[in-house]
Amino acid sequence: MTRWFAIPLWQRVLGALFLGLLFALVAPGATPHVQFLGDLFVRAIRMLVAPIVLVTIASGITALADPKRLGSLGGRTVGLFAATTAIAVSVGMLVAGLVRPGIGAPLGTAAPHALGTPVTPYDQLIGIVPLNIVEALAKGDMLALIFVAILLGVATVLAGEAGAPFSRGLQALSAVLLKMVALVMEATPLGVFALIANAVAANGAAVFVHVGWLALAVVIGSLIQIVVVHSLMLRLLARLPVLPFFRGIVDALVVAFSTASSSATLPVAMRVSEKNLGLGRPVFSTVLPLGASIGKDGTAMYVGLLSMFALQAFAVPLTPAVYGTVLLTGALAAFGTAPVPSASLFMLAAVLSAVGVAPEQTALVVGFVLPFDRLLDMTRTVPSASANLAVATTVARWEGELDEPAYRARADA
Repeated sequence: MTRWFAIPLWQRVLGALFLGLLFALVAPGATPHVQFLGDLFVRAIRMLVAPIVLVTIASGITALADPKRLGSLGGRTVGLFAATTAIAVSVGMLVAGLVRPGIGAPLGTAAPHALGTPVTPYDQLIGIVPLNIVEALAKGDMLALIFVAILLGVATVLAGEAGAPFSRGLQALSAVLLKMVALVMEATPLGVFALIANAVAANGAAVFVHVGWLALAVVIGSLIQIVVVHSLMLRLLARLPVLPFFRGIVDALVVAFSTASSSATLPVAMRVSEKNLGLGRPVFSTVLPLGASIGKDGTAMYVGLLSMFALQAFAVPLTPAVYGTVLLTGALAAFGTAPVPSASLFMLAAVLSAVGVAPEQTALVVGFVLPFDRLLDMTRTVPSASANLAVATTVARWEGELDEPAYRARADA
């Protein structure tokens, strides 16, 4: 057993994926006998979604109460991260609209989704404020939970010293929930084995075709966010050349790709900020840790992309209201996502439930993507790391904490 846990999780997941594929090819008639493993795993994921949305967003807001993160620097930092996050969701939606990876995707036995009785904009607006917080939590009403989480976080900050114990409680509860996620993720190989075996047995190799299109869309979206959005931020807002920036952050991007974790990238990001980009310590020591929590361009892009993938797969009519809801809830959900691998999959329900997709169908999407999510997660962590460093560089320029000669020297390196 010790040897099993000593193997990195992603290697166990890939092994389970291969065994599930082999099992489906050798004994397709036996796959229903292991289906319960996949069902249990998906139910465990669904169990954690609502509390994670509520607690991580609230605790993320209370983290801003640190005096070093307030004032001009804090406001500019949060504003830039909010802007890049919203743009990233839009990029993901745009790429999904062009590549259309969800059209015909075989999501198990899921039927095309019907929205039922249309909800008026007034009802949607009123529904954001729940009559009962506990009921919203029990029902998994994600828009209401996001509203409550924001209100709770802001109120805790405004309470000052009186709210400090509660703030620490939120941070502790967030840590406990992340440990619960880690425990559930240890069961990922079993869930992946059952999910991939049933998917291949039911749909054949077609499942890999659609995952391939989804992976292509993730790569395209990540490149657009890095090469276009972050470059324009540096050129238009910071008035700096782009080439020295990308030459200086290569180490951080490599670590981001290999670990699939914004938190794990933080030490390297701090080193390249000081040594390669010439950022002042007051800026990078404040902006980068904050960015590891809320700077989620890759997650935001992926949430927008995967939401459109699911809506395409379930044949949900894509109206302007649906686009607007995905953009708003996707940005809010990504802003509060924990900086750990595959965390964005847990936030997907916050977006899909807002446009009427049932939790059972969201679970099908998660089950379809999860066996392949490690490589997708590695890819989309790169634009998150790039966003963190681009925002830090821009804020440093505005705050007069950038050694410009040292920065420009990277152009000739």
